[in-house]
Amino acid sequence: MSMTSYSNQTSSAARFTSFLRNYYIYFVLVAVVVLLSTANLDQFALFERGNFLYKRNIINILRVSAPLLVMAGAFTLLMVSGYIDLSVGSAMSLSAVVYAMLAINGVPFIPAFALTVLVGVLLGAINGFLVVRLNITPVIATLITLSLFKGVALLLVQDGVSAIKSGNFLKIPGWFNDYGRAKVLFDLPAAFWVAVAVTLALIVVQNRGKLGKYAAATGGNPTAAKLSGINTGRTVFLLYVIVGASAALAGIARSSFMSLGDPLSGDGMELTAILVVLLGGTAFSGGEGRVLRSFVGALIIMMLTVGMLTIVPAYYQTLVIGSALLAAAASNHLVSRKGKES
Repeated sequence: MSMTSYSNQTSSAARFTSFLRNYYIYFVLVAVVVLLSTANLDQFALFERGNFLYKRNIINILRVSAPLLVMAGAFTLLMVSGYIDLSVGSAMSLSAVVYAMLAINGVPFIPAFALTVLVGVLLGAINGFLVVRLNITPVIATLITLSLFKGVALLLVQDGVSAIKSGNFLKIPGWFNDYGRAKVLFDLPAAFWVAVAVTLALIVVQNRGKLGKYAAATGGNPTAAKLSGINTGRTVFLLYVIVGASAALAGIARSSFMSLGDPLSGDGMELTAILVVLLGGTAFSGGEGRVLRSFVGALIIMMLTVGMLTIVPAYYQTLVIGSALLAAAASNHLVSRKGKES
């Protein structure tokens, strides 16, 4: 074999590997849709009630996906920078409680929404301060705030009550459900469209903005980033603030959808967020990842979670979801490794 032929084959293999690395998540999405929509074709025809592709089923999946979708992009950029936030679930829970408290005490929608987002910004700033200013390892710092935020959320709920909700003396206002449930466009609520808007904004930030470039540089090679003049500390701090704000938006969406402020509503969300970004191809060590792919990864997880309710017995669902995620993550790892070797 001539050197030219060998070089051409190597180049073709590298291009194919790069193609798989960039687009495999979309093939996984299609595969999941095909699997779920054909699993019970012997009972329900495509697009009919009972089938995965039934319109109301798809709308329901997208509605309940709003909290995870709105957090996926911000969490991706933070992990691209080489950092992590394990407190997002607790921040989401605390935000849900704050939002419900404000609403049940007569605060109108816009002020309640804005104040809750500001609370999320504050929670993110606390994480940023611990990690950037006090130089506490991100995992340790955010494990601390995971407990702290959850404790505050539980303290805000009265003794003997599991969540903030309508009672004998105070009532959740009628508008409270609108954000997470009322139809705005294509039968989907504002919470979903805010998640889409936030994702689009973060895609622009990643592709066009300095923050996206600085995040990738910080995660790829922190020393080189500092030597090139990038203020890595400020970059990471800002990313934590954005994650905190997105966690607040997730809390508002969940609280509005559930009609209550549950201090445990975000439990486990940090693990789900990590799975989403890893499924989307974000490198755990930082330096690589795309917001859009994480958004698709979040859709895949929610489709598996909700779509299997009528297909797989409950005690098998966690196993099936875990197996699917393991297969997808392993495929991404193998493809990424081959790309580096090429």
